[in-house]
Amino acid sequence: MNIRIGYGYDVHQLEAGREFWLGGIRLEHTHGAKGHSDADVLIHAICDALLGAANLRDIGFHFPDTDPKYKGVDSKILLKEVMQLLRKEGYELGNIDATVCLEAPKVNPHIPAMKAMMAEVMQVEQSAISIKATTSEKMGFVGRKEGVATHAVALVEKVR
Repeated sequence: MNIRIGYGYDVHQLEAGREFWLGGIRLEHTHGAKGHSDADVLIHAICDALLGAANLRDIGFHFPDTDPKYKGVDSKILLKEVMQLLRKEGYELGNIDATVCLEAPKVNPHIPAMKAMMAEVMQVEQSAISIKATTSEKMGFVGRKEGVATHAVALVEKVR
């Protein structure tokens, strides 16, 4: 059995008046994540975990924020391309476990929609994707509602 794990982490500042994309869906909120793309920290952390598991560098290597082609890009496109890179190298997803750190808005009500969206994009079963949410108990930049952070781990298996 040839299995590998990867770890991903992403963080973005929150800014008033921006759209807030998380897990491929838009959340209604007064603030959104600021970034070169749509700043979907959940998808970005998952991409990094997947790429790391397959020893394929990181999201910034494949989709640099210096490339205007990625300005405002939908992160679901990046996730789809990451899965294509993995499959080209002979890997298939085992599972993902991710934790979003955010004070507001509440993430838990949106987790089923996020899992459905990402499973569709990745062409995997929803049961392969675990998403959890927590706050930082009002401590640090997350607690002060200045930003959002996500941690993710991915297990991949070499299938060919």
